[in-house]
Amino acid sequence: MNYSLFKSINDLAGHHPFLDGLMAGVTNNALIIYAIVLLLIWFIGKDQYKKTVVYAAITGALGLLMNYIIGHIYVEPRPFVSHKVNLLVEHAADASFPSDHTTGAFALALAVLFVHRKIGIGMLLFAFLTGFSRIYVGHHYPFDILGSIIVSLVISTVVFKLSPFLEPIANTIINMYNRIPLVPKTTEKVNSKSL
Repeated sequence: MNYSLFKSINDLAGHHPFLDGLMAGVTNNALIIYAIVLLLIWFIGKDQYKKTVVYAAITGALGLLMNYIIGHIYVEPRPFVSHKVNLLVEHAADASFPSDHTTGAFALALAVLFVHRKIGIGMLLFAFLTGFSRIYVGHHYPFDILGSIIVSLVISTVVFKLSPFLEPIANTIINMYNRIPLVPKTTEKVNSKSL
């Protein structure tokens, strides 16, 4: 079933130039796009938004750490190692399960979604596109993507629940930033209960 789902999506690759370009672009640049979005939130947003960026960074890092551990416990070969696939983007033949790109995308999106719905929904939709693109270009099976979503959901929920304990870290980072000369400053007093 996992391979059948993979094949039905990956078989689309190589036949639609626009779709191929879009999926390759998403797969190559998704995490860069997320980084740009988080930087914009940081520079434009007030302190409450900056806290969300800190929590998102923690969530993303923990998600990737969890993937690293899982990848050493359960080694699933990439689809292009085990099968003939339409490989649109070259990739190292490392562990396939779970997908780091998808975990990173969902971890960041969910961390923002829990606090700022409108921005988070847009990021979450892009995370689904990122996951789909990883299958489309031949890098991952659908179950790799599902595993990544589960890892991201668990980690982002834990970080959200622990945010009151992580708040001193976020406040320290924000205060250090606000002491840097010639950067946009915020004078907002953050109410931690609103997070």
